[in-house]
Amino acid sequence: MGSDKITGSIRSNIKIGSDVEIVQKHHQRSGELTEGTVKRILTNSSKHPHGIKVQLETGEVGRVKWVLT
Repeated sequence: MGSDKITGSIRSNIKIGSDVEIVQKHHQRSGELTEGTVKRILTNSSKHPHGIKVQLETGEVGRVKWVLT
């Protein structure tokens, strides 16, 4: 994995199987990031200011902060 990061607020940047860093709802205050692989994309709109909501392979749900490339 490289160190390049793409913003997670634009849906077209995120694909099923993408490696991402998300913020889970209970980590919003601390901003703690969880790394994982996208299983499902839950946000239908093309953009979201706080990040596109996804479900990871592990079942965790959160908003994408960064897409790892």
